[in-house]
Amino acid sequence: MAFFFPNPSDLIFTIELFVNRLDSVESVLPYEYTAFDFCSDQKEKRPSENLGQVLFGERIEPSPYKFEFKKAEVCKKVCTKDYNTNNALDKVKLDFLKKGMLLNYQHHWIVDNMPVTWCYDVEEGQKFCNPGFPIGCYITEAGRPKDACVVNSDFNEKDTFYIFNHVDITIHYHVVENEQLGARLVAAKMEPKSYKHTNADTPDCSGGPMFLNNKYTGEFKIPYTYSVSFVDKNIRWASRWDYILESMPHTNIQWFSIMNSLVIVLFLSGMVAMIMLRTLHKDIARYNQMDSVVRKVLQGKNTTEDAQEEFGWKLVHGDIFRPPRKGMLLSVFLGSGTQIFIMTFVTLFFACLGFLSPANRGALMTCAVVLWVLLGTPAGYVAARFYKSFGGEKWKTNVLLTAFLCPGVVFADFFVMNLILWGEGSSAAMPFGTLVAILALWFCISVPLTFIGAYFGFKKAGIEHPVRTNQIPRQIPEQSFYTKPLPGIVMGGILPFGCIFIQLFFILNSIWSHQMYYMFGFLFLVFIILVITCSEATILLCYFHLCAEDYHWQWRSFLTSGFTAVYFLVYAIHYFFSKLQITGLASTILYFGYTMIMALIFFLFTGTIGFFACFWFVTKIYSVVKVD
Repeated sequence: MAFFFPNPSDLIFTIELFVNRLDSVESVLPYEYTAFDFCSDQKEKRPSENLGQVLFGERIEPSPYKFEFKKAEVCKKVCTKDYNTNNALDKVKLDFLKKGMLLNYQHHWIVDNMPVTWCYDVEEGQKFCNPGFPIGCYITEAGRPKDACVVNSDFNEKDTFYIFNHVDITIHYHVVENEQLGARLVAAKMEPKSYKHTNADTPDCSGGPMFLNNKYTGEFKIPYTYSVSFVDKNIRWASRWDYILESMPHTNIQWFSIMNSLVIVLFLSGMVAMIMLRTLHKDIARYNQMDSVVRKVLQGKNTTEDAQEEFGWKLVHGDIFRPPRKGMLLSVFLGSGTQIFIMTFVTLFFACLGFLSPANRGALMTCAVVLWVLLGTPAGYVAARFYKSFGGEKWKTNVLLTAFLCPGVVFADFFVMNLILWGEGSSAAMPFGTLVAILALWFCISVPLTFIGAYFGFKKAGIEHPVRTNQIPRQIPEQSFYTKPLPGIVMGGILPFGCIFIQLFFILNSIWSHQMYYMFGFLFLVFIILVITCSEATILLCYFHLCAEDYHWQWRSFLTSGFTAVYFLVYAIHYFFSKLQITGLASTILYFGYTMIMALIFFLFTGTIGFFACFWFVTKIYSVVKVD
């Protein structure tokens, strides 16, 4: 927000403060600001919300906190809330407020599209700026202070709630000289306080802290007040988010860990690539040299295959492109995985360019959903092409499954989670109108585009293979433990997971611990390395299986890299029990419900990468080697 005026002291402009949903690290359920019966402004309309904000459950509302630029206020009254525990409705409101303080629910206020931050000192003289602040805190019956109660020694009454009913707000602005004199808001900081006030009707910010004993009955008043001051700060407009991002805990501890992980993964990927290239180059040269020598010595006698019996992977050339079992399901997974892969790549690319920064609330999710809807064509095309190459003829079933199977599973899970949110009265519950809009995007745009892609996929000729498939399948010899399907699949997901688990920790923090995530450059780099690692690990294991004369590579390549999603799921379970403080059955169900959606998407994404890498590898080596 910028103010331009001939003289900064002559004109006054109004600064509006907006309030967002309240959330907690101890509960997955966010609630609207008005759910806690705070002072509200019913006259003004809500600002419009994009699709991403609605999906994330953000509910931005106007507030009665309005300031005049450069006009300081001291202990200004906002409103007073009266309660009587003998009144059923008042008791429900008061109990809900107590529950919010018990679970440490946090306010999220916004000024000029920036969070109003609570900055306080932490260990080693560092300052942490939290984009939220608590509504209150609780002293247990044993006298142990919880959460924010530790910051004030006056909070010492047992089994008592202390309410932060006053805020000291400091707005930083920067005077700039352009064509005309002006000012821009560059930061908004606050400090929550608790005042009982000598007189609730005319508050003076005096007296002890505002508290409510858990067993109190009768009438109770909560006066809400604020003070505001303005400070001229020499901060550039482009740098006004820096003080928030620099204080995030992961900015100080993540750099070395990420770089170390990336170097290790790059080194391992390079080793895998070098081993594969050297081994394959030697094998191909040996096969082709033997082919040429045998032809010259034997003068046309057909003993080449006998001479080649000691080698493994060329023996299965007549079965390598044999259609897999459950080819319909595999082709559907490949189509959905292709859709997710392109969506993820484009979304992260735009995020790296700064279009989807935290300042643009909901932009990341909006971009992802729109891209997914528009990418139905490549999904249908890929599914149809591979299903046709597998020899499938039920093209109608294939296109219907591509359009509805994986999206339908995700939507069913999401709908069940939404029903729970509706039942709990959470602000994260998607309104019915938005739910209809999502279905309209799916049925009216994504599904027709999938049909169009499938039409062109089936119309085009099937994928040409470099070798012919024998009519009778070759018998697969007894496999050792390491070349059996299950051990290979389990081992195949370790390396890809190793390159993402550090970033995964901070992504989960941003989702469940409500921390701001902005390191999209690192995330995009990790995404590229994940693709490379999935590809090379799958190719390496595929080569070992082919050398053992096992030609069932299609499903195995998909599941080998797709098994990374199982490690992701195990890590998410570990994160839930070790890092989070979530309580309540509804929050637990919601956590695991949303985690299953993420695991399914990740399974399709990584599995598709592994299959395409292995398909390229198999096609390449059998087209290079001379096969009669």
